[in-house]
Amino acid sequence: MRAVTTNNACTAGIRATSNSRRRVPGVLLALFALTALFATATPAVAADTPTLAAYLADRLRENPVHVTDQLPREVPRSTALDLARIAKKTGVPTYVLVLPMQSSTDGRQLLGAVHDRLGRDGLYVRFEGPDIAEARAFGVDAPADAAVTVTQYELPYDAGPLRSFERFAAVIAQGGEKAAARAEAAREKYPDDEPAEMYIGPSDRQNQSFITGILLTGVPLTILLLAVYAGRGRPKKPVLRPVVWGAALLSAAAVALTATVVFDQTRSSAAQPPTPADLSARVERVAAGLKQDPVYADPESPRVLDARQLDRLHERIRDFRRSDGGGPVYVSLVPQTPESESAGDSGLFAAAVHAKVGEDGVYVVADPDDGTIDAYNHGLRLDGNRLSFDMPDSVTLGDSRADEAGDHLLGERLDALMTFLDDTPRTDRPWSEPAPPAAPSAAGETALPPLFSTDFWPGLFVGAFAALLLSSVVAGATWILRALRRRRSPAPEPSGSLPLTAPTEPSVSYLRRTAYAELTALTAEFSAPDDRGRAWDHLDAALLLVDGDPGRVRQPGTDAATLVAVIVLARAGRAALAGDPADLCCGVNPLHGPATRRHHVRVSAERNHRRLLPVCRLCGDTAVAEPGGIPARLLKLPDPSLGNTRVPYYDMTDGPLTAVPNGIARLIDKVRETAGVH
Repeated sequence: MRAVTTNNACTAGIRATSNSRRRVPGVLLALFALTALFATATPAVAADTPTLAAYLADRLRENPVHVTDQLPREVPRSTALDLARIAKKTGVPTYVLVLPMQSSTDGRQLLGAVHDRLGRDGLYVRFEGPDIAEARAFGVDAPADAAVTVTQYELPYDAGPLRSFERFAAVIAQGGEKAAARAEAAREKYPDDEPAEMYIGPSDRQNQSFITGILLTGVPLTILLLAVYAGRGRPKKPVLRPVVWGAALLSAAAVALTATVVFDQTRSSAAQPPTPADLSARVERVAAGLKQDPVYADPESPRVLDARQLDRLHERIRDFRRSDGGGPVYVSLVPQTPESESAGDSGLFAAAVHAKVGEDGVYVVADPDDGTIDAYNHGLRLDGNRLSFDMPDSVTLGDSRADEAGDHLLGERLDALMTFLDDTPRTDRPWSEPAPPAAPSAAGETALPPLFSTDFWPGLFVGAFAALLLSSVVAGATWILRALRRRRSPAPEPSGSLPLTAPTEPSVSYLRRTAYAELTALTAEFSAPDDRGRAWDHLDAALLLVDGDPGRVRQPGTDAATLVAVIVLARAGRAALAGDPADLCCGVNPLHGPATRRHHVRVSAERNHRRLLPVCRLCGDTAVAEPGGIPARLLKLPDPSLGNTRVPYYDMTDGPLTAVPNGIARLIDKVRETAGVH
């Protein structure tokens, strides 16, 4: 629109001056070409920037520092006070925007648009989360580009927003000449890398605790053992004199004191702990919007519904509300990220919004960033199981067309969701989603465990073993003998340890040993007459896969997918015999054992592709706390059709293993269908 206005103004100017008739067509043609190029090159920017800029200008009119409420775990809104304090050090009027990642918006153009709408000169700074991404000076003398460069080069990525803004403001205050020289020096000092990280993670703290434990026992015990060695053969004199004991105790005290001074970190991140108000701000904003309009589009996110699609969605919502057994539908077009108050759990977000809105209905959470759609029934007479488990992937996750589209085809898919709701069976009584588990503690996420905890205790034993060399040798020999005995006489592993020990890319030899151990154990336990009603189907299906001979799993020729199916069936059969039947096993890795629930999990590391799978407790926790960790936990098997390239087990084209995500019963049916048994 802005390009068309420019074109019209230029055309009028050409006519007014009447330079040359021959030049007019050429100039017009060039202007039209530039207009077309701008419209096709950055459609999202042209569509989203004016609306977003107007919204941000209103926020800055209220307060010169605006911190988004979408990142309370990373940059709480309460950080605005500290940012405003630092902004005064620049010496010029400074306006600060802390926003989520804006992949579809040109940051430099956005700051210009915000300045135009606010109408105030000054230094405009845009953060993307905790990082300074862009800064521009309008009507004031401030070396914005040099300050951004210094901040990006001199500080590590985990410096945090306050430390980064402190450095930025200090460079601005230096003036243009000194700031430019400092920026050039920073580029030369860190051409390819960046300064060392400022914070350590939980694994680093575990290593520190482990080292401290080793030294705390290893050093004193080494002193004592050396004293014993030096005093051997002197039975009439004390082997360990008081001075030796004193030296040992003094060394232990020195190790403990030095460790507390050297390993003095207490937090794993620069993020400030959010207040309760920080964690509830976005939910309250969305709930307030939904009370006014059943469709709430986040103003800081890309617009994914045009006017026609919005009208269509409102019409469908009104029709559903008036339908028999229907009711209100609330649609939140809000991104769900790990840095949000709900840690990316859309169910938890929907439950919180429902509590704030105070009205029962279907609460839909549509993510404009990754395009996922989740729907939760809170109090309507709808079949909750159908809503939870039968919604098509084309609605919840989209297809390849949705992945390629900038708006993820959310308008089309939300319309399909309303059709699904219309067709959902009604129930006699209202149905509500069970209360979701609470989000992880925001303060606990960044707090490091105490030094004398976690791996400190194992470190004590390792230090003792290092000092007592003979004990270490004995322990190692014992471990080797036990490992050899387990290899010769394999026994099934306890089900509770499977999510921790099961490999993601198992070797064929491992699968053969495990399948033989599980199948022989099931056969041995299958003796009582009443066992046939509980686990016969599992044993029968497992034996069908090996032609009735458990020994075949140890022989060459049985492929990896068949061995995994045997393991899953045998374990499910043993669980049924033990009185603990479960129809679902972990869909991320069937070797993990029983599943506790279904969850949308990320199954691709290259793109944000999700799939509804049953998950064990550990995979479920990973899907919530670290969604990007799920692809690495997927069971991958060699596919003979692809030259034994490993692929996720559910992508195997042959064999019954692809039925695992649908339950054990479906796996049994698939085995029988494959074997031609009815």
